[in-house]
Amino acid sequence: MEKSSLTALARERLEAAQRASSGRSAKTVYGGHEHVLRQTVIALTSGQGLDEHENPGEATVHVLHGRVRLAAEHASWEGRPGDFIIVPDSRHTLEALEDAVVLLTVAKHS
Repeated sequence: MEKSSLTALARERLEAAQRASSGRSAKTVYGGHEHVLRQTVIALTSGQGLDEHENPGEATVHVLHGRVRLAAEHASWEGRPGDFIIVPDSRHTLEALEDAVVLLTVAKHS
């Protein structure tokens, strides 16, 4: 069994994003290519985001720090710390409304 502090990891990734020219930083905390389930901590500085993309499978976003907006087609959802957003099965974007960190969970299609 392994244990990780999402609070410490969120702080570390946000500091890395603030130093990066892209304003982004991510680290997979569980899973990867050899697993169905993948969980990644993603930090974005204010105004940065993930361009429109498809889901590789079922996905959720748990906001750990800051505020984000997830937008898809004709709807958008704003998330704050503690919010849990189910990612729609359609093309979507994720934007940091302020410096933010999320836990992205994806169960890839087989």
